Amino acid sequence: MSHPSSSRRSQLLVATCAAAILCLPIEVLAQTAPAPQRTAAPPARQKPAPQSIASQPPAAPAPTTQGLASVNSSGGGEVVARVGNANVSAEELRAYIRALSPREQAALAKDPALLSQAVRMLLANRLVLQEVLSKKWDQQPNVAAQLDRVRENAAIELYLQSVSTPPDNFPSEDEVQKTYEANRNALLMPRQFQLAQIFVAAPKDADKAVEDKAKKTLDDVERKLKAAGADFTAIAASPDNDAKDGADLGWLIESQIRPEILAQVIGLAKNAVSEPVRLEDGWHILKLIDTKAAYTRTLPEVRDQLVQQIRTERATALRRAYLAELQKQHPPAINELALSKLLGEPTPSVR
Repeated sequence: MSHPSSSRRSQLLVATCAAAILCLPIEVLAQTAPAPQRTAAPPARQKPAPQSIASQPPAAPAPTTQGLASVNSSGGGEVVARVGNANVSAEELRAYIRALSPREQAALAKDPALLSQAVRMLLANRLVLQEVLSKKWDQQPNVAAQLDRVRENAAIELYLQSVSTPPDNFPSEDEVQKTYEANRNALLMPRQFQLAQIFVAAPKDADKAVEDKAKKTLDDVERKLKAAGADFTAIAASPDNDAKDGADLGWLIESQIRPEILAQVIGLAKNAVSEPVRLEDGWHILKLIDTKAAYTRTLPEVRDQLVQQIRTERATALRRAYLAELQKQHPPAINELALSKLLGEPTPSVR
C-alpha cells in the first residue's frame, strides 16, 4: 500500500482532528460551562427532585453537528482568535454556524456563549495538531494507514448523506398531519405535579444517635407546619431542610416520582402538605403546589420533532435502498476461508 505524501497526510490529519474532536452537539458545548445541574420534565425545563424521590428522569436526545472545517485559517476575513501560529477566521465560524441544524442555531442565538466555547475547543485542538505535525507523528506508517482509512470512511459517509438526504420541501404539511394523527397516543403528556419539599436526612443504616437527632428535627418541623399561619417556604428555608436544591422541586411527571411519594401526593388538595414519608435517605414532607392533568400535545408543540423524525426515517430508507441497489448491480464475493485465517493474525499497534 502506498502512503500519502507528508503534505497530504498533514491535510488529512487536519480533517481528522476537526471531525473527531470538534464535531460536538451544541448541547455538549453547553455542558462545558459551569451551571447548576437540572433535568427537564417535558414540556418545560424544570428542576429535578433532590435526594431520592425522583425515579425515572427522562433522557434528552442530542443531535450531531458539523465541526469547524479547517485547522489553519486561509485568510478568509477577520481573525477572531489565535493560538500558536494558527488563526480562526470569522468566515470559518460563519461556515460552522451555517452547517448547524435550525435547532442548534436557535440554541446559539439564545446563548451566544456556546460559540465562544466552540472557539476555545478549536484552539485547544489546533495546539494538539501543531504538536502532532512538529513531531511528524502523522508520518508513522501505521498512523498514515489509519488516516487513509479515516478519509475513505468520511468520504463514503458524506457521499451516502448526499444521495439519501430528502428534498428540502419534505415532508409536506399533509404528511406531517397524518404522522401526527397516527401517533397521537404516543404524544400523551402524563399528569404533572408541581411540588416543594422539606427533607430531613436520616440514612437507614445510620447509627442511633443520627436517627434520634433526625427524629427530633422532624418533630420540630412538623410542629412548625401545624402552627396557625405556617409558611411552608419559610420553614423549608431554615437549616432543618437538608434538600440540596432547596424546597422547590418544580414540575414532575408522575412517572418521575417515587411510588411512595406519589401515593401521598395524589391524595393531597392544592397547597396541602403531606405526612412525612420515610425513604432510604431520610424523611420527606411534600407540598402540592399545583397539578396539570394529562393531555395530548398539539401539532404546533411537536411539529419540529415530527418533521425531524420523518426526515430521518426517510433518509435511512433512501440509504438502505441505495446500498441494496448498488450491491445488486455489483454482487460481493467473499473468500470465507481466507477471512477465517485473519482472526489468528496479530494486529499491529500504533504508538
